[in-house]
Amino acid sequence: MRLGTLGLMVTLAWGILVAPLAAAQQAGKMPRLGILASGSPPPRPGGSVETFLHGLRDLGYVEGQNLVIAIRYAEGRPERLPELAADLVRHPVDVLVAAGGTPVALAAKRATTTIPIVMTNVGDPVEAGLVASLARPGGNLTGLSSMSPDITGKRLELLKEVVPALSRVAVLWNPANPSAALQLQELQTAARALQLQVQALEVRGPDEFDHAFNAAQGAGAVVVLGDPMFTQHRTRITALARRSRLPGMYVFRQFVEAGGLMSYGVSLSDLWRRAASYVDKILKGAKPADLPVEQPMKFELVLNLKTAQALGVTLPPHLLVLADQVIQ
Repeated sequence: MRLGTLGLMVTLAWGILVAPLAAAQQAGKMPRLGILASGSPPPRPGGSVETFLHGLRDLGYVEGQNLVIAIRYAEGRPERLPELAADLVRHPVDVLVAAGGTPVALAAKRATTTIPIVMTNVGDPVEAGLVASLARPGGNLTGLSSMSPDITGKRLELLKEVVPALSRVAVLWNPANPSAALQLQELQTAARALQLQVQALEVRGPDEFDHAFNAAQGAGAVVVLGDPMFTQHRTRITALARRSRLPGMYVFRQFVEAGGLMSYGVSLSDLWRRAASYVDKILKGAKPADLPVEQPMKFELVLNLKTAQALGVTLPPHLLVLADQVIQ
């Protein structure tokens, strides 16, 4: 059900029932869960938020009685995050889930120092100033990090297996994203080890996509770093990569499902299911400061055979065997 609030699109999701858990329930109060999401409501059931809700149900939560969920979607516009976060805090909610990358978690953290916050996918929460340390977060925020030291180098290695003659790679990154500079630095370090030149292309908004791909002419492939704005516009990005005849490596499988060549990264569905357990623990009385931030445990390689054929790229047989999914 959708309602307009202060001119912003607000989606009030379904309520969820939990077995009696915490003091709020003992007092007869219905706990409220807020979700601040970087993207848009899915056109059909599915996606990260739906995976999260399934995770709650797997923990024994039942719809309809003692947990209400309010969702705010930024629709890929990071400038909306502060107001949407403030709206959830005013709602108010008992737990706030930051559904997306570092910008979402930062907006949630700036909106409240008291409401428990669960982040779902942040590159380096310590570097971003979100937590004091992974083992002892401190404050009111904890959750899951997508940080993995070797993953950036692995992406380039996989890309070079698909494009053996690769010597220069274009990299789309958004300097407005606090985690982007670290991602780019890790990629440049990995590229030097593989004797690859990096052409870093700044993209701060969707109106800069065409210019970036025009500037990438002459590169042998493109890497798109993780960013909520990029994910929101993944269909356009992958179409531009195909038009530019650039094999693309992406962070998340959604890009490959939208027509990109390949992705290697953490399993977002796994992170979301694990985020549900954090909410469960907090509703049962645990404090975010006492819950260590967890790092990724599951990674996935996804390939798009149709896109490979359109680009004239041959996917090595061993990658087809290793892939978690091959889109025909």
